[in-house]
Amino acid sequence: MKKLLYIPCFIFASFFSEAQNTTIVSETEEPVSYATISFGNGNGLFADDAGQFYFTKKLYKDIDSLFISAIGFNDLKVATQDLSAIIKMKSSINTLDEVFLSKPRGKFKIEKIKPTVHEDYYKCWLPTIESEIAVYFPNNSTKTQRLSSLQVPIKVEAKDWDKRKRKTSKKRPFSTVFKVNFYENNNGLPGHVLTYENVVFIANEKNEKILEVNVTEYDIYMPKNGIFVSLQVLGYTDAKGKLLPNKKYQEIKTKRGIVKVPTTFRPLLPFTDEIAEKRTFVRRIFLNGGQWTLFDKQNVEKSNLLKAGLNNYGLGLNLEVYKED
Repeated sequence: MKKLLYIPCFIFASFFSEAQNTTIVSETEEPVSYATISFGNGNGLFADDAGQFYFTKKLYKDIDSLFISAIGFNDLKVATQDLSAIIKMKSSINTLDEVFLSKPRGKFKIEKIKPTVHEDYYKCWLPTIESEIAVYFPNNSTKTQRLSSLQVPIKVEAKDWDKRKRKTSKKRPFSTVFKVNFYENNNGLPGHVLTYENVVFIANEKNEKILEVNVTEYDIYMPKNGIFVSLQVLGYTDAKGKLLPNKKYQEIKTKRGIVKVPTTFRPLLPFTDEIAEKRTFVRRIFLNGGQWTLFDKQNVEKSNLLKAGLNNYGLGLNLEVYKED
């Protein structure tokens, strides 16, 4: 069910050596794209669009079990010693709420919820593959509304870019794939997903400060209680848009031993203090059961963004609002 919104770019990266190449498929032999592979110790990785992932005991010596999950499938536990080239996942019988069997007829107008963007590097979220950010959009209309596009604020330049001679300096290339998820409102927190489709896009150094992601084809409709739209970093890609093996941590040798430093990915996501209500939520994919929490000082410790009063990610949204017959 992979649909890739691809923006060409280039990236320098290396593959993990001596890795077990495993493909996750469904009962009908279709690849399970972008499945989550958790190690159960706060670490993990993702399968690519073809359902493939790379695991090696050389890098993950203390891991004896993998926990695999994907939207629309039953969770699966696999012993690393039994890891085979093909893993099959069974489809779940869960149904999606508020599914429209036919598209609304008649004319519509576009309603825009404008994004909030800025150029301050130090007021940005540094994305990691362990984190997912969700923004809540309330339903302020009684009319049928279909999501048309997302307006994604990003910052692609390095923190010292303003000091450089832009006409002669080239931006360092990168290519990062993001997954977009849509959730219903479950008592103020992201709840069940609203589509089993994989909605992904790639960002690179050539993008402008607002990246538009068209989502009309996925037929996502605004639920009565509002909707959560999330961004999740899957990692860097190669020049063809193929997801590369990405580690959550970089291991650095020091006098005190091995120190694990979280791997951050560009582009950065600008946070803002211009939105009055708190409507941004975060979770760590591989920790605490992936539980969501409101992004504020009461729930998130040691955040420089929150210390500066930056509670929200200024994601924008365009809606098709259909006229009543």
